[in-house]
Amino acid sequence: MTMNAPEPEVQTLGSVELRIPARAEWVAVARLAAAAVGSRMRFSVDEIDDLKLAIAEACTNIIQRSEGIENIDLRWDAGPTELRITVSGDGRAPKLESVKGADDENKVGGLGIFLIRALMDTVEYEIDPQAGARLVMSKIVTQ
Repeated sequence: MTMNAPEPEVQTLGSVELRIPARAEWVAVARLAAAAVGSRMRFSVDEIDDLKLAIAEACTNIIQRSEGIENIDLRWDAGPTELRITVSGDGRAPKLESVKGADDENKVGGLGIFLIRALMDTVEYEIDPQAGARLVMSKIVTQ
């Protein structure tokens, strides 16, 4: 699932960018940032918990499945009606051949991607052999 199409223009009210080391002990920092951005956008406590879990799963997925990764880049784009989140690693593409399963969900992230899809409103998972994995997800503001 490689996509090279240009990103659609998204009206943004502001963006937050974060780069963390690609190690499990740094995922908590990404969760805290997600909580802060979600709170700023007036998501409910339950929706903020969903954001935090989705971010943690995305980071963990990239750490576990990418080769030669040193950092994870996260970007939150706050729009008038939705929060768009991009999570990407700076390593090579995920090791898909080591993941067994009949469908794409299992091939590109297993349970983590399943959880992310359940928690977020839209999810796009892109794999580029040179640039690595990139996950773009969004949550609609319901209040």
